[in-house]
Amino acid sequence: MSSLEEIYTEVITEHSRCQENKHPLECATCCRKGHNPSCGDEITLELQVEEGMVKDAAFTGAGCAISQASTDIMIDLMRGKTVEEAKALTEKFMAMIKREITDEDELEDLEEAIALKNISNMPARVKCALLAWRTLHEALEKE
Repeated sequence: MSSLEEIYTEVITEHSRCQENKHPLECATCCRKGHNPSCGDEITLELQVEEGMVKDAAFTGAGCAISQASTDIMIDLMRGKTVEEAKALTEKFMAMIKREITDEDELEDLEEAIALKNISNMPARVKCALLAWRTLHEALEKE
């Protein structure tokens, strides 16, 4: 394993165990459930969207390490972004996982979410990584 792959593995492991973003959100203005029937992962994503900004976000639910890490990383990235920025980042992440965007420079604004890039090599795990991002995308479409 290359040192970069080791760093990515560390990032995923760290975020899968993190509880900071895993709680009900008292001030939520939007709530969306996401489910991955192929492996049973389920999340409830709650957002506080005000004046076109994602002020805060949190989630509850259960799933594999990849889905939990992906959700935690996504929330860290989206907090403080405009709805338009959040939508663009969501689309970029999905394109990265589908290998439509592979240039590291183009992916730079995904920050730690780049750690999930190699999930595209594991087709059975792609839906796990995408669960939170698809759920967010659906939630933002209603904003």
